[in-house]
Amino acid sequence: MRKLLTAAALIGVGVLIGGYGAWGQRSAGLNTQKVVNLYRIEKLEKIWHKAASKKKLNLMMSIWAKRAVFTYNGKTFKGKHAIRSLFAKAGPFQPQNHWISDTPEYKIRATVNGSKGTLYFECHYVDVDSKVLKVWVANQADLRRINGKWLIVDSSATTPTLKP
Repeated sequence: MRKLLTAAALIGVGVLIGGYGAWGQRSAGLNTQKVVNLYRIEKLEKIWHKAASKKKLNLMMSIWAKRAVFTYNGKTFKGKHAIRSLFAKAGPFQPQNHWISDTPEYKIRATVNGSKGTLYFECHYVDVDSKVLKVWVANQADLRRINGKWLIVDSSATTPTLKP
C-alpha cells in the first residue's frame, strides 16, 4: 500500500510540473492582459461546476448575460429567465441527485480576442454515492466582457459522441 501511495504522489508531482510547463509555453508571447482574460474566462468553467455540484442556481446564472442564448440538445432558450428555468429542471439541480460536476483539464479550451472570447469544456456529472457517470455534456460558449465581467452570451451544449 505504501508503494502505491508513493507512486501516486510521484505521478501527481509529475503532472503538476508538466502542467506548469505547459502553462508557461501556452502563455509565452502573450501579453499580460490576455493572460488575465484567459484566466477569468476559464474561471467561468469552475463556477459552472461549483454551481452544479452544490445546486446553487443563482451562482450558475451569475455567469450568463441578460440576453444570453443557450441551445441544449437542439432546443434554444433565450434570456436568463428561460435558461434559469431549464437549469432548475436539470438533473444536477434536482434535490434527489447527489452529483458532482467535473471537467478533466485536457477537455477545456479558451480563446480571447479583445472583449470577446470562447470557452469549450465537457461536463462529467458523476453520482457521488454510486460513482456512476450520469450525464456527459460538451459545451461551446461565446463570451463577452460586459461592464468588466466575462459572461456567456451564446452557448450550445449536447451529449458528445465518440468517433474512431
